Amino acid sequence: MNDVLISTDFQLPQNPPPIYIIGAGSIIEEAHLPAYRKANWKVNGIFDLNEEKSLRLKELFQIPKSYNLLETMVAEAPEQAVFDIAVPASQIASILNQLPNHSNVMIQKPLGETLQEAKDILRIVKEKDIRASVNFQMKFIPSLIAAKRMIDEGLIGELHDIEIRMNIYHPWEIWEFLFGIPRMEMLYHSIHYMDIIKYFLGMPKKVYAKTVQHPKQMQLSSTRSIIIFDYQMPIRAFVNTNHGHDFGLKNQDSFVKFEGTKGAIKATLGKNINFPTGEPDHFEYYLQNAEPQKWITAAVPGHWYPDAFIASMADLMCAIENPHAIHDTNIIKAYETMQLVEAAYISNDFGGTEIPN
Repeated sequence: MNDVLISTDFQLPQNPPPIYIIGAGSIIEEAHLPAYRKANWKVNGIFDLNEEKSLRLKELFQIPKSYNLLETMVAEAPEQAVFDIAVPASQIASILNQLPNHSNVMIQKPLGETLQEAKDILRIVKEKDIRASVNFQMKFIPSLIAAKRMIDEGLIGELHDIEIRMNIYHPWEIWEFLFGIPRMEMLYHSIHYMDIIKYFLGMPKKVYAKTVQHPKQMQLSSTRSIIIFDYQMPIRAFVNTNHGHDFGLKNQDSFVKFEGTKGAIKATLGKNINFPTGEPDHFEYYLQNAEPQKWITAAVPGHWYPDAFIASMADLMCAIENPHAIHDTNIIKAYETMQLVEAAYISNDFGGTEIPN
């Protein structure tokens, strides 16, 4: 059945406001700025505590101005501007306190390093009447947009199983701030996968989790996790990550698999394999009501970097234009994802059931 419509479209703003970037790290260089350039959106300024970083990206992406003071950027930004914040989570609250009331803000995930920090950020956003999004963009990877459309159309029947597996080797040294913090893998990586499961299945009743170190990555608090979502019904949903598979590319895995009562979908997310260079994405599906009954490989236009970052910022921009628009990246939904992360760490800390005598 090759006539299934594979759709990856999403709504774009009619009048995109100018963007001002706070932070000039690798995610800005590799994802945010290429996304905005592809979308033909204006980036009017960039600020980083390390002025050399912001000056380099100013030249590389032809940004009109690099700022050495955040207060100067804030003073010069027009009222309708979007502040795109990509800094370590512990710095988010301080930056929000320096922005004007009624600002538009995109915050790079996570929403703080603990649920209490997330509460503090949410309080600041409410007090300052800030329209805020959190950049959980993985759910907008083109292959996952295509999967969501197929599932919503009922093509694989009732969704009852989501498996997310990452058996990869991740170069954590790219992000120096991750070394020495008490929470790492689930907070800074698997949080995306928890957000994806919530996006497709809603909030679970319970979460079970265990996150551990890798013998070759002991400088980090953890790099491998198992996270199980309990919906107290015939639904299985779990995340299985291992970032220490340093044995070549052959058996590395990076996929999200959906199973329904009438079919299945598997989306391979190639960016995680051989990161940051990445490998090609792969999208396939199986429909029991179709002929022939076999796995069909379909071409899906676009990639995680930069297309998903276009979609997440577009989600915020459309909400700016129309307060009644669907706002999937809004901070309230992001706070729910932080609740899942907190539950996962509580489960990890309390441990499993001891074996009976």
